[in-house]
Amino acid sequence: MYGLGADARNADAVRRIFAVKRRPSAHPLIVHIGSLSELSSVARQVPALALRLAVRFWPGPLTLIVPRGEGVPLEVTGGQETVAVRVPQHPLALELLHRFGAGVAAPSANRFGAVSPTRAEHVRQDLGDEVDLLLDGGPCEVGLESTIIDVSRGYPQLLRPGGVPVEAIEAELGEAVVRDAEAAVRAPGQLASHYATRAELSVVAPGELEARAATLLERGLRAAVLAPAGTAIPRVHESLFLPADPGGYARALYESLRALDDRGVDAILAIAPATHGLGLAVSDRLSRAAAPRGDAPRD
Repeated sequence: MYGLGADARNADAVRRIFAVKRRPSAHPLIVHIGSLSELSSVARQVPALALRLAVRFWPGPLTLIVPRGEGVPLEVTGGQETVAVRVPQHPLALELLHRFGAGVAAPSANRFGAVSPTRAEHVRQDLGDEVDLLLDGGPCEVGLESTIIDVSRGYPQLLRPGGVPVEAIEAELGEAVVRDAEAAVRAPGQLASHYATRAELSVVAPGELEARAATLLERGLRAAVLAPAGTAIPRVHESLFLPADPGGYARALYESLRALDDRGVDAILAIAPATHGLGLAVSDRLSRAAAPRGDAPRD
């Protein structure tokens, strides 16, 4: 995922992230560091659970919630005494962090409420010249944001499914990760309506697809279908097939949603993959993209 980064130690630079994204200041950011050895520079203490997961999954798409260190401004954490931290896996991101020598706060590089960017051109489309420098690292390999696990309270709690499957985390820890419980801390990706397309999006079961498509066409809408390869598609204006395996679906998801928006469709009917592995994260993103929008903020 392309990120909009600033020095995590500099409150003014962090405030600029929020201004460029049009993001509410209460929504915390993730601090990216270059190696596990830097964790103590942003965390007041490193819980044993954090160390165990970091050793296993860093560099990689896993974010850990730990107690905030004094060097991290409250602007980064949305005023909380916890901070989200991870070591990214992309070689360009790691080189940047190693050369910079300190933590970089970085949410996704898009306007608040837009589909996340997985290519440099998506960042240019969304943010234009409001960023000082754009590093093009090619298309994203995972395609989804990181998994977020809160380890600040003595047990692992899932706050956002993402690029590391929950099953892999549970296998490493030898215990269940708490899911679907009320979160004690705020983290990116928790709002009901996120990752929204300009088109109206609905998640449907395969058996509902034909009837739902017919209804959209009767309303005079330009209808599109997003579905795993091999799905029988009814008559619609646009359709895109994604890989049937959850990992492949995840890699193609955001780019496909952007492509359908660019084609000017009014409504998208999406069939989610199975919810095992990365399929859980894909289903989470689709359900939030399909949530009622109203005047509620989106991330």
